[in-house]
Amino acid sequence: MLTSLHIKNFKAWKDTGSIRLAPLTVIFGANSAGKSSLGHLLLALKQTTLSADRKRPLHLGDENALIDLGTFAECLHNHDVKKALEFELGWKIPGKDMEVRDPLRQGKFTGDELRISVKLSADAKEQPRVDKLKFQLMRDNENQLAVDYTRDDKGKLDIGSNEYKFVRNTGRSWPLDEPDKFYRISDQSRARFQNAEFLSDFALNTEAALNSVYYLGPLREHPKRIYSWSGETPESVGQKGEFAVAAILAASAQERKLNRGPKMRLTRFDAFIAHWLKDLGVIESFAVEPVAEGRKEYEVVVKTHTAASAVKITDVGFGVSQVLPALVQAFYCPPNSTIWMEQPEIHLHPQVQAELADVFISATQARENGKERHVQLIVESHSEHFLNRLQRRVAEGVVAPEDVAVYFCRRAGSATELEPLRLNMFGEIDNWPENFFGDEMADIAGRTLAAMQRKKELAKDTGQQ
Repeated sequence: MLTSLHIKNFKAWKDTGSIRLAPLTVIFGANSAGKSSLGHLLLALKQTTLSADRKRPLHLGDENALIDLGTFAECLHNHDVKKALEFELGWKIPGKDMEVRDPLRQGKFTGDELRISVKLSADAKEQPRVDKLKFQLMRDNENQLAVDYTRDDKGKLDIGSNEYKFVRNTGRSWPLDEPDKFYRISDQSRARFQNAEFLSDFALNTEAALNSVYYLGPLREHPKRIYSWSGETPESVGQKGEFAVAAILAASAQERKLNRGPKMRLTRFDAFIAHWLKDLGVIESFAVEPVAEGRKEYEVVVKTHTAASAVKITDVGFGVSQVLPALVQAFYCPPNSTIWMEQPEIHLHPQVQAELADVFISATQARENGKERHVQLIVESHSEHFLNRLQRRVAEGVVAPEDVAVYFCRRAGSATELEPLRLNMFGEIDNWPENFFGDEMADIAGRTLAAMQRKKELAKDTGQQ
């Protein structure tokens, strides 16, 4: 699970400040305020780890990538290539603690969280170059071991640590190499030391953390009358939800069973999704059925209410097909995943938007085959109904305040500011921002004044007659 994010000089963000990422993190704000950019940077980091090109510090994207951010200059705040793109990302290490041992000494360092800090500057060709790479092994928010890989004013790279003494191998002292991508000390650089091999574990852990990030965009695919599935297991539902039905079939074929939280009944994946759709009030029943026995074609059949005839998903309201990918992804992703969703409430009735908060709370608490899933959701939303339900559940004790983080994005000139909202145990927001969901009081006052004026005019006209 990601625990923190801090970004400087990226797109609309001059400086986000330190962002605490909870199991359920919700980001509100006006259109074009920069909310999506936060997730886009994570996607760029993920596609960099997946790239076969080790010499490219940051894969900004192309037509086949997860995200295409354009040129490095276009990524920088105000397109100022004299400024460096900086980010810090922290995450909990899944499973047991990470342990670092010094083979030359008795020293041992352990931690349950890893942080990476990177500074990327533009080189002479305005391509990104790593000027700083720092790893920190943490426990209880306290540093246990920090390693800095930095470039000096003459372009020379050096490695250092206050807690760990790197010992060079005997022989000629060769200069250190450029990092592989933005996060990996090269094999050649590590080989220059007798006790630097643990740095490869830091790199592998970074890859695992970023490869566990999944993204669902705001525009989902239209429903189809027929879906093809030949038995493959998709990694996710896709950025447009195009693999949602295949994911349901794959999870059901693997006999995956989930429950909504501790001490609740385990249910097969397809039935689990169908129950949630019914509880959301979207439809009465939902099933994925083969067109004919032995065929690889399937159809999604739904009933809108008990007495209705079963019809294909294409013949009901658009909302069903739009909420389905969000619902499936929340429970389909592997344990310890982070899911970034944009506007999951789109095309949904306000009541369903509220119910969606219950779905996402459950996704962070659900268990699969008796084991906790530790899934994290980061949601961009415009829905007041979603927030109201989330506040209610905090007040009811369904979810703890520390397991929720709420932020508000606002424009501040050419930059964007991110304000953390303080949510207390009663579900109250202590620092409610001005115009959070628009100027509601101005609309009420304006409507009241207009109504009074109209009544006066009607009374005057009636008196004249």
